[in-house]
Amino acid sequence: MPDGNSTVLELHHLRVLDVLLREHSLTRAAQVLHVTQPALSKTLARLRRYFDDPLFVRVSHRMEPTPKALELAAPVAGILEKMRTLRTEHVPFDPKLSARTFNFCVVDAGLIKLLPPLVERVLNEAPRVRLNVMQLDGQHLEPWLESGTVDFAMGSFPSLVKGVRRQPLWMEEYVSVVNRGHPRLTATPTLKEFAAERHVLVSTLGVGHAHLQVERSLEQAIPPDNIICRVPIFIAAAVVAKHTDAVATIPLSIANTLAADLNLEVIRTPLKLPKIEIFQYWHDRFHREPGNKWIRSVFQSLFRKRS
Repeated sequence: MPDGNSTVLELHHLRVLDVLLREHSLTRAAQVLHVTQPALSKTLARLRRYFDDPLFVRVSHRMEPTPKALELAAPVAGILEKMRTLRTEHVPFDPKLSARTFNFCVVDAGLIKLLPPLVERVLNEAPRVRLNVMQLDGQHLEPWLESGTVDFAMGSFPSLVKGVRRQPLWMEEYVSVVNRGHPRLTATPTLKEFAAERHVLVSTLGVGHAHLQVERSLEQAIPPDNIICRVPIFIAAAVVAKHTDAVATIPLSIANTLAADLNLEVIRTPLKLPKIEIFQYWHDRFHREPGNKWIRSVFQSLFRKRS
């Protein structure tokens, strides 16, 4: 650090620099750090004064690091890693006493299945622990896991390979839902009847989730003119089906819940769709961290299907 500079840096300032080096965006960095963009800009101004360097310059829609910022990346990451080690390795994790917040990413289908039993379990075993679900971003999921921005992720992300561990939980199948009393479709429609209806598709393009395989299979079976809209979340597809005669094809694990809540009817999808294996993911750096081990054990006991 520069000598003789009156500006004092604290650990959270280094955390801001580390996140900006990964995100290349004030907006995304503010979301990751759970601060407002003006507050983040103020911290960046302090960092610029301290290091007497702009650190980041705007190029098109990205904040590109200067040579000085790139030079700082490794030492700053090293300091943060040492602090994480000091904080976790020598302090046992007691869920009954901990006030830790666990951050994780999951598609909304996972939320519907996971959150009710998970919240109940955490309230009973760890009443002060809090859960924070972050918006899924496939482009940044791997660096978020590596940095500890998210503690773990749930879903099916085949591209996650670099230093990321995984544990299988269950195999996901798909069914379709329609408004109860649909004027044409029965519980077991033929492929011709199914394809002739209007459909709302869930699109996870860009998030790296294996649901994309299912979306492509549906596109091959349904005429393009019959795909009336695409939505990014499964709940939205089910709501469209509730208020129209459209068909929504969604994971079996959430279909019954949404059908009961929205008065929908579950029907057989008359084409062979891929089955998707659902995992929980965490980075190797946090494999032995006590809190991470505890939350993973909770997910394993709640959701892992025994063969």
